[in-house]
This record gives sequence, structure tokens and C-alpha cells, in this order.
Amino acid sequence: MTQSRTKLLHHIATAAGLLFLGLWYLLFKQLGILDWIVNLVPPSHAGAGLMLGIATVMIPGFFIWKLYNRWVERRLDIRGRYYEDSYYERQPDKDDD
Repeated sequence: MTQSRTKLLHHIATAAGLLFLGLWYLLFKQLGILDWIVNLVPPSHAGAGLMLGIATVMIPGFFIWKLYNRWVERRLDIRGRYYEDSYYERQPDKDDD
């Protein structure tokens, strides 16, 4: 597969993932979950409740997004470094002798 074709497929897959995230948000908005969370907090803190509700319902969506991106990159044979890979990498023992 050529590099330009791989890039195009990656952009299309990323757009599909972003569309998924938007639909994920709209699903929970339509179900009334966000309104329910806003009603749990006092009216003076409705904005904070909405922010907390959006964060709560989007966490699983972003986890699915991460897994989807990893799958697409593996399928298209895209190589790169992830921040968490270097963070969790085992460091060699250092001797100060």
C-alpha cells in the first residue's frame, strides 16, 4: 500500500472515529443522562454539573476511541511512539558504583 493511500485511509478512519464520538455524545444527550446529572446538582451549579456529566459519559467513548485508533494504526501498519509507551517502559537498573 502506498504512503499516500495509507494517509488517506487513516484520515478517513479518523473522521469516522470523530463521528463516533459525536454520536456517542448525542446518544447520551438524547437519553436524558446529561439532564439527569444536571438535576442532581443545585441550580446555581448547573454548569459544573453539565461539565461533570459530559466528562463522565465521554470517558468510555474516549477509551473506545483509543482502542479503535490503535486497531486502525495496526491494520494500516502505521508506526509511531505513544507517550504511555515510554512512560511505562521498564528502565534499566543503574549502578552508581
